[in-house]
Formats: sequence, structure tokens, C-alpha cells
Amino acid sequence: MRRIWVLGLLGLDVLSAMVSWCIFYIIRATWLEHKIFSANATFFLGISLIPMAYVLLYYLQGTYLNVRRLYRLQIIKLTAIASLLGALLIFFGLLLDDDVISYRDYYVSFFVLSITHFVITLIPRLLLISYLIHILRQAGNGFSTLIIGGSELALNVFSELISYPKNVNHVIGYVNVNGSDHALQAEMPYLGHVTNLEEILEKHHVDEVIVAIESSDHDRLHKILAKINDLRIIVKVLPDMYELLSGSLKMTNIYGALFVELNRDVMPLWQQAIKRFMDISLSIIAIVLLLPLYLIAAVLVKFSSPGSIFFLQERIGLNNKPFQIIKFRTMYVNSEANGPQLSSSNDARITPIGRFMRKTRLDEFPQFVNVILGHMSLVGPRPERQFYIDQIVQHEPQYVLLNRVRPGITSWGQVKYGYAENVEQMLDRMKYDLLYINNRSIALDLKILFYTVAIVIKAKGK
Repeated sequence: MRRIWVLGLLGLDVLSAMVSWCIFYIIRATWLEHKIFSANATFFLGISLIPMAYVLLYYLQGTYLNVRRLYRLQIIKLTAIASLLGALLIFFGLLLDDDVISYRDYYVSFFVLSITHFVITLIPRLLLISYLIHILRQAGNGFSTLIIGGSELALNVFSELISYPKNVNHVIGYVNVNGSDHALQAEMPYLGHVTNLEEILEKHHVDEVIVAIESSDHDRLHKILAKINDLRIIVKVLPDMYELLSGSLKMTNIYGALFVELNRDVMPLWQQAIKRFMDISLSIIAIVLLLPLYLIAAVLVKFSSPGSIFFLQERIGLNNKPFQIIKFRTMYVNSEANGPQLSSSNDARITPIGRFMRKTRLDEFPQFVNVILGHMSLVGPRPERQFYIDQIVQHEPQYVLLNRVRPGITSWGQVKYGYAENVEQMLDRMKYDLLYINNRSIALDLKILFYTVAIVIKAKGK
């Protein structure tokens, strides 16, 4: 259903861009140039390229990341910004070399183009979002919502939600922090105890969590938040908890009753979209440019020792989903016949070529394919095997927070520590990766990429 809304909005945007360009071109020919309209090469070039350019702009704004969360004022703002930026691109790309009587015609063309696109695009967008909001407000169609509590406070939250006339939360049940509550069970299903929260969230595909516990229960609140690993799940607390998490909260009553929304992802949607765009585009460029190096590395690996060129291994990625990481093989075959083992600086299992590839990080280059497939990002916490994750969380439960984002080919921890040789080093590296998650931005990604390139060139990898 979510993909249908995305495709619907994308289809409207493409059609609107085509229609607005046609209308503008007719107005420009008949009104500004006083000619009879005729379709020429520029007209058809605009029909072909302009819709794609606008869709790219909308994507980089984060418009398509979560269509069900869009609201009318947001759509107006996003459309206005994209209309101005798009008009500038079209103006300099297709219209600047036109023959005009005066520069005033340029200004008028820019104004007409931006206004035409804004109006033609905004109207169908508002209609679609208004219809979506109408659908969400119908019983059973709202955001799948879980209440965490088990007291009169939780009951009050539920009562407030269902009493709000424009509520878009569909309460699927509650999770208790102590034991089952008969008063709550009379109103909504009891789904289990908070100790099983991860399994409950995954089983019921929860969109929102409302934490209804006393604001003074700080430790319990932090433990609950640590269990909600999926950043796509919106977490809300009661307004009187504002002082508890001051500075990381934002007020929202766009949909439903008034709660305080906990902002657990510091990277804005538009930066997330740009990050993903950079991941895919730079990975494609890297694969093309580095193809000769791939061929040389493949030959070296093949002749360094018997075995396959590539090494596949299961790692845990975004939202704890396993995937197969791709690397050039740097060890002899069956190096882990006795079970999982971490490598060390003088590991006899590493081939001579493999040792060089690890220092230069060349063994990681095939992971550009993982990035394109969506398993990984260029920058993010390094993915680990479940075997070692189970050991790490016994020492530091916060390690599971790393799986809230896509793992990366390189990371802040990787730049600082390189390959970890034991669990203690993994824990040290984790501190930098947690710091990255809490401060991630495009600027920080670029800085980490810069230091990684320096490591590759200098062959200083550990």
C-alpha cells in the first residue's frame, strides 16, 4: 500500500511537470514572442528531461521517503522550493540562449515558468494528500500504533486518541511494563511484556509507539527507547516528559492528539535522500573507473592461493536484517574451519596479497555492489556477524543501536581503529560509530570519505 501512494504521487509529479512545461511553452510562444506555437527540438527536449529533473529534485527533498507522513503545509513548501529551483535549472539549461527583445522577457519567462509549474503541480498534490489523510482517518486505516504502559496513564492516552475527531492512529494494542492490566485489556488487546518489545514491533509492523509511563521513570524510558531500533518507527511521549529529554523533542499535533515526538534521527529527510543518491551515483562511478583495478585484483587473488576470487559472508545490516557482504578473498580457504575467528596483525591465515589489500582497503571495493543493492552505504558503522554481536551486547547493550542505519564500507570507527582483533577493540570502535549516528550529516560523511581515501593511497590501514 505504501508503494502505491509513492507511485501515485510520482506519477502525478511527472504528468504535472509535462503539462506545466507545455502550458509555459505555449504562453511563451504566443504572448512573449508573438508567434504561432509549433513544437520544436527544445519543446520535445523539455518534455523528455524536465519531468525527470523535477522528480530528482523532489527525491532530494525527501518527498518520496514517507508519503503517508506528508501534510498540506509541507507539500506547499516543498512544491514552492522545487518550482523555484527547477525554473532556475530550466532557465539556464534551455532558455538562456533564446533571442529576446529585452532582458525583461527573461524575467517574465522565469516568473511564468515557476508560477505555472507551482500551480499545476500543487493542485493534484494537495488533492492526493487530502484524500490520503481522509483514508488514514477512517477506522482501521491509520498508523499502526502501540501503547507502552499498563496503568491509568496508558488508559487515558488511549481514551484521548479515540476521542480526537481527526485521529489517524490505529491502536493495535498495548505492551505492559509490569504485567497484564485488566482495565486496559477491556479496551484493547494485550500484546505482551516490554521485554519482548523487539519481536512485537516486528510481528505487528508498528508505525508509531506511544510511551505512557511516568516521567520520573528515567531508566525504564531509556531502556524502552533502546529496544526500538527501527528509526522509521515514530516514538511519542506525553507532554509532561518534555523536561526529561529537553532538546531532542519536537511538538506535533499534525495528526491526532497532542504528544511530544522524539526525534531519534538527527539527519533530516533531505540529507537522507542526498546521502542515498550519493551512495548509488558514486558507487556506479567507482565501479566503472576502478574496473581495471578490479581485474588486476581478481587475477592477483586467484593466483595468490587456491580458492574463489570473492568472499561472501553473512553480516547483520539495517534493522537487523542479514545480507551477504562481498569482499575480495584475503585469507586461505577454510580459514574458519574451527568457527568464527577475528583476524590479527600477524594472522597466518592472511595471504601475502591479502595483507596488502587489507592495508589499502582494496578488499572492501566489491562492496560498492552491496551499496547499489541497498545493503550498505558508503559511510556507516561496519556490519558484524551475529556471532560477535551476541558477545558484544553482553558487554554493551547499546551496540544494537548501530543497526538503526545502513552499515558502511567505511566508518568513523574504521578510520580510527581499522579491523578489530578482539571484542574489546570492537567496543572501542563502537564508541565512534555511536558518535557518528548521533551526529551524522553529509558533511561528516564527506570528511570520513576523505580520510578513507587518504588511508587507501598511503596504505596505512590497520
